[in-house]
Amino acid sequence: MCAMQAGQRGRRVLLLEQGPAIGRKILISGGGRCNFTNLHCQPENFLSSNPHFCKSALARYTPADFIALVEKHGIAYHEKTLGQLFCDGSARQIVEMLEAECRDAGVEIRTGVTVREIRSADEQRGFLALISGSGDRQDDETELTSSAVVVATGGLSIPKLGATDFGYHLAQQFGVACVETRPALVPLVFSAEDRSRWCDLTGLSTTVIATVGPENPRVAAPRFREKMLVTHRGLSGPAVLQVSAYWRPGKAITLDVAPGLEPMASLRAHAAGRDFGAFRAALHRVLPGRLADRWSEVFAPQEWTNSALEAAERQLHQWQVTPAGTEGYEKAEVTAGGVDTRALSAQSMECRKVPGLYFVGEVVDVTGHLGGFNFQWAWASGAAAGLHV
Repeated sequence: MCAMQAGQRGRRVLLLEQGPAIGRKILISGGGRCNFTNLHCQPENFLSSNPHFCKSALARYTPADFIALVEKHGIAYHEKTLGQLFCDGSARQIVEMLEAECRDAGVEIRTGVTVREIRSADEQRGFLALISGSGDRQDDETELTSSAVVVATGGLSIPKLGATDFGYHLAQQFGVACVETRPALVPLVFSAEDRSRWCDLTGLSTTVIATVGPENPRVAAPRFREKMLVTHRGLSGPAVLQVSAYWRPGKAITLDVAPGLEPMASLRAHAAGRDFGAFRAALHRVLPGRLADRWSEVFAPQEWTNSALEAAERQLHQWQVTPAGTEGYEKAEVTAGGVDTRALSAQSMECRKVPGLYFVGEVVDVTGHLGGFNFQWAWASGAAAGLHV
């Protein structure tokens, strides 16, 4: 996005990709159909140590702008749920669209390139990069000079696609601070006790409201009403992936497994017939069968008073789970944390103290919710740099 925008402005642009092909993360996204943006994209859909930083870029390059580009290339798409837009066909269409736009803008793309070093050169040349792996002689090293460098190296998530910490090291080399990174939009792992209690329900899915307390007690806890999935190690599904971005080790997440429902109301209304069978039957009316059976085994009241039934209902709406950890960067969709936004211009993504050095996309400490928001941040931050570089 940055390269095509800069090229369209008449800048001479060289795009270096360390992998064998561009856009590999795009290709695997959305089950191969690429959830390329979200109709309801707002600054509130992003977390950062500076939550206001993303506002400028998101306001100047919106989902409508990217949709216009998609439609220009005749790519059919649909809304799946909650404003999430997917290609009708293949994610490859998005990669080919971006590649075509770069080609038309005169951008040169080189793949299979290793950037060995980037350092300041002089006032005329700006930066000097030492690269290898480009061209016919893969071991040859080449020096490049440029007035500007834009770092779009992504985060640490999905290392099998070539994720590295190069961008963070480069930032620190130039005196730019980084916020501690962590896996985000990632499955959570049960403690040993919870694993023995729940993991034989692997594959079970149900709608929940998931919450986790924010780091700042003055900020309302985010709430996500989506599907939860029990896995062989813990919990996943969209609701759990969403709260994972806010979760910290040692903290609990809260799950409402019967949102908006009061399954104990009928039992509280009639004193007769209150027993374990009636309790389990009430759960079967609001939960998947296997979960209802297990829940009744684990959380059945010791007595059948109104107060005990009220407590049992609260348990349904406030199930506290303290994960032992996450599935790590291998299963994380994105990396939270990254280049400190206080070092960057919100309008251009340029380093305030290193003119000509820009950071865009996932490498920056801006992380979107699940559902196309991280792609929109990539497009918006890339466009901001491309219109300025």
